[in-house]
Amino acid sequence: MLLKHKIVALGILPLVLAITVIGALVISLNRQLGDQQAQLIEDSILASKRAELKNYVEMAQSLIAPLYDDGKGDARAQQQVLEELRKLSFGINGYFFVYDRQGRSLMHARQSELVGQYLWDMKDPQGLPVIQALLKSAESGEGFQRYAWNKPSSGQVTDKLAYVVMLDRWGWMLGTGIYLEDVERATQQARDEVAQGIHTTMQAIAAIALVAVLLVFAGGITLNVSEHRLADKKLQRLNQRIVSLQEEERSRVSRELHDGISQLLVSIKFQFELASHVLENGQENGLGILKNATDRLGEAIGEIRSISHDLRSSLLDTLGLPAAIGQLAAEFEQRSGLEVAYRSNEFDCRLENGAPVSLFRIAQEALTNIERHAGAKRVAITLFGSSQSLRLTVVDDGMGFNVPQVERGHTGIGLRNIRERVEHFGGRLELTSVPGRSELDILLPMTMPATES
Repeated sequence: MLLKHKIVALGILPLVLAITVIGALVISLNRQLGDQQAQLIEDSILASKRAELKNYVEMAQSLIAPLYDDGKGDARAQQQVLEELRKLSFGINGYFFVYDRQGRSLMHARQSELVGQYLWDMKDPQGLPVIQALLKSAESGEGFQRYAWNKPSSGQVTDKLAYVVMLDRWGWMLGTGIYLEDVERATQQARDEVAQGIHTTMQAIAAIALVAVLLVFAGGITLNVSEHRLADKKLQRLNQRIVSLQEEERSRVSRELHDGISQLLVSIKFQFELASHVLENGQENGLGILKNATDRLGEAIGEIRSISHDLRSSLLDTLGLPAAIGQLAAEFEQRSGLEVAYRSNEFDCRLENGAPVSLFRIAQEALTNIERHAGAKRVAITLFGSSQSLRLTVVDDGMGFNVPQVERGHTGIGLRNIRERVEHFGGRLELTSVPGRSELDILLPMTMPATES
């Protein structure tokens, strides 16, 4: 995966993860709210139905009270009570029922086939012994009992809420009930509304997530394009700087060849021609002229070696970096007249390929800048190496300079190019300058020694 793709992924993945977590929390909270809302609706409906059932039973009790309270309690009075209760109804599914303490059905307004049967052990689909539960509820005085029973209008077993009381003198249980399909519909409707709300919310979150992801993606693409353009501009400037440096170096070598070597060789050529002409005429000073020309030829050879050394020190390849910088310091001292102190320790130079040349060029550039701009009298160069790193410092006692301003100036190779050389090899550059002391401090890491196989 490319770096730009990784950056876009790092921007999108946390966003997607956060939105996913938020969506999960919204779903969980909405479901909890839906359950609470359904429970509240169910409790509210059941409370109203309990009150309704209690009123029905109290109404039935008041209706049969004259026969129940006359104290006779004979079979005829009981039969009249059962007949009166059978006539009471509130809709096709609203009726009364009567059981004795042994679970025998004495009256059932909608299921006459049950009358006379002992239903003590009858259970609903959930395994609840219905008559036992009703008798227990009636005897405890609680009165309300929820169970499943056959619904007359549909013939289906449906959840039902009953309210029962005991007619203790006769040992009867009187009760009525209401089927709870409307409660189930109301609670299911509440849950459906919550589910629809969750669906709508998730659609909104998904739309927001899509817009956010597209914005992040577009931002990443824009950033990549911007970075590419910036990198291209930097690369163009770097190429221009390299070409400019190459041209400057060619111009310097050309000037040195033209002003030095070329004129010297022309002078030697004239002297050889003069010596040849003098010797042909038998004159005595021909050998002197020839010797002078030979000496000048030696100077030309020395000049060529000097130019070659400036281009690349031969000691760098033969004796290594410490010797090459030592020779550079000695030649600089001789040429500039400044006092140069050079110190180095013995170390195993295990720098990355190209790093010794870069350090040599950095030292060369630093000394050139000191000679041209510092106005210094003394220069100290130290080169110390260890198993982990190599440190080069160049210190002078010149007038100093403004480091940030010079680095922004981009003059010549400049401090910026020195910094780029150091950073290319994973090193560290520190440059400080005050009047009377300027220090260039470079630290490069040593490479790991090769292990023998």
